[in-house]
Amino acid sequence: MPLTAAAVKERALALGFDLCGVAPAEAFPELGALAGWLERGFAGEMRYLARTADERADPRRVLPSARTVVALGTVYNVDRPYSTEVGDPGEALIARYAWGDDYHDVIGRRLEALVAWMRETAGAPFDARAYVDTGPVQERVLAARAGLGWIGRNACLIHPELGSWLLLAEILTSLDLDADAPGTDRCGTCTLCLDACPTGALVEPGLLDARRCVAYLTIELKGPIPEPIEPGIGSHVFGCDVCQEVCPWNQMAPRSSDPAWQPRSAFDRPRLVDLAARSDDDLRRQMKGSAMLRTGLRGLRRNLRTALRRRGADPGV
Repeated sequence: MPLTAAAVKERALALGFDLCGVAPAEAFPELGALAGWLERGFAGEMRYLARTADERADPRRVLPSARTVVALGTVYNVDRPYSTEVGDPGEALIARYAWGDDYHDVIGRRLEALVAWMRETAGAPFDARAYVDTGPVQERVLAARAGLGWIGRNACLIHPELGSWLLLAEILTSLDLDADAPGTDRCGTCTLCLDACPTGALVEPGLLDARRCVAYLTIELKGPIPEPIEPGIGSHVFGCDVCQEVCPWNQMAPRSSDPAWQPRSAFDRPRLVDLAARSDDDLRRQMKGSAMLRTGLRGLRRNLRTALRRRGADPGV
């Protein structure tokens, strides 16, 4: 019996994914927007995006035999208040996805299990390539095409019931599976995310200038944070969730009880001064197996100094 899309979705949910949809592996027009975004310099120092732009424009350039994309989403929202609700400038702000275990590892294992099950069930060989925020693919576009939601004005994928607290992954495969209907834009005329962005990085609905984004500045940027943008960094020391926190579709978003996403003690609403006072060895231990390794100890120290300086505290950390 051939492997069906319905069977793949059922297995994906059993493995811990919250969403699963299917899209054809095609060069969708939306994928072509990346070229213009790169030409405008919005990628900043993320030069790997330009190096892999051709592959990102068509999943068949990544896997020539691809006929189908299986898109997956995992809720990582946990039972903690949003920073916009707390309003405490002395609290070190860390993007919600980085509080617990590294999603690359957690979801990567689930992807491997799903692909292994697909191979066992299909009864015939097929090609497959799986990624979780690591491959030359435009995850949000593919997820929207697979019916997992729409790309909102905050440039995040939004599901009408689960909101945007979603970690995305995908499997490119030569299997021919029935595709789902694409998601439909339901942002309407709302501009809350654009209005709330602390650095004005959302230059127009759905269009992000990464060079001004707090997430880029605190994670991807290797040098000093540009002085004119420093005030917008506030107490953020790793990433930023503001454009998601103010989104109406997240006001009733479900919370995950998955142990993988629960905050580690060091990153559970820490004070800036307390986090900065931790030794290098302690911070390295806390960051091990965490997505916060992306910025490294040097980047975290830089971000802490910036936040403390803006607070008028001693930045000597």
